[in-house]
Amino acid sequence: MFDPKVVRKDFPIFDRRVHGDKPLIYLDSANTSQKPRRVLDALTDFYEHHNANIHRAVYELAAESTEAYEGARTKVATFLSAPGGSREIVFTKSCTEAINLVAYAWGRANLHEGDEIVISEMEHHSNLIPWQIAAMQSGAKIVALPITDEGFIDMDSLERVITDRTKIVCVAGMGNVLGTINPVKEIADAAHAMGALMLVDGAQRTPHLATNVAELGVDFYAFTGHKMLGPTGSGGLWAKAELLEAMPPFLGGGEMILEVWLDHSTYNEIPHKFEAGTQPFAQSVGLGAAIDYLNDLGMDDVRRHEVEIVGYALKRLGEIEGIQIHGPKDPEKRGGVVSFWLDDVHPHDLATIVDTEGVCVRAGHHCAQVLMKRLGVPATTRASFYVYNTNEDVDALVSAIGIARERFSTGLPF
Repeated sequence: MFDPKVVRKDFPIFDRRVHGDKPLIYLDSANTSQKPRRVLDALTDFYEHHNANIHRAVYELAAESTEAYEGARTKVATFLSAPGGSREIVFTKSCTEAINLVAYAWGRANLHEGDEIVISEMEHHSNLIPWQIAAMQSGAKIVALPITDEGFIDMDSLERVITDRTKIVCVAGMGNVLGTINPVKEIADAAHAMGALMLVDGAQRTPHLATNVAELGVDFYAFTGHKMLGPTGSGGLWAKAELLEAMPPFLGGGEMILEVWLDHSTYNEIPHKFEAGTQPFAQSVGLGAAIDYLNDLGMDDVRRHEVEIVGYALKRLGEIEGIQIHGPKDPEKRGGVVSFWLDDVHPHDLATIVDTEGVCVRAGHHCAQVLMKRLGVPATTRASFYVYNTNEDVDALVSAIGIARERFSTGLPF
């Protein structure tokens, strides 16, 4: 397995010192990951030597740009083991946009009064709000797929929740708060048994687990680049080709058309039918470089490292008096995310103090207010880990929490 201390040297940002001369301890990769030199160099090289709009010109520069963009699409298709190849990959600027694409384009054509959309209680708002809008526009109804107190989807409820009225089931591949790795295949099988489709929000899953969309048995899989070492503004949607063929466009404009008259148009073939206007082509090239980097590390080793560091984090954090850790207790059943509540200290206050020690954690509802209500807390503090984090980073977090506890107990200023 790779050595995270060696990997860390590939990330220029970790040369940074903060709050005087403290080392940067970055534990917020579930929010956005840091970028290795290979990705930064790929972006710089593209802008310095190949920058031209894609698909729109015949000169050499434009041909190079188009080749790089479509090459990145091929890399994504291979990374996700897309059975239909690159034509099943639609580039978007984010996982959020990809889910909105499905909710709008597929939902507009297929959801009707009385239909049901099943969504788990642990979903990020990106996999809830688009479906609320689709439900309001179509007359469909949102139905909750409940979770257990341990942070797992309640699989015993599938038969009751997924019925012949269900049209689509929408579930995170990995929870962004609880870290739960969801049994996507089993849920997809239950959905298909009732004639429904299955969408996975893969924003958290894709950076950490080898992903084969065919083996998962899903119909739509959304992902983002910026959480998997790629640039912001990169991401996309995998969907079965026959679904993309049948769906109307999401956005209208240039590039997504074949021929245009004043009162109607014919549309481009997939995936270009869903890529209106100037695409984030440089960012997609950067995403391709990030995939190359992850492939070199090996996704099985990425996962192995994550299990080890999360296991260590659960142990060390669990030693802190007054802490409540949310989500599965077994590191084999969760991703690189640990969310917790400490005594009566609000997470925003705790995150502010640990930041003064150079430790970056996320505090808030993490765009999962339904889950916060289910947990009975207004917010949590979340530490999230990736390929560049070490056990020493966990120790630094525990030490910073101890400093925060002391300041609160003595009334010392922040």
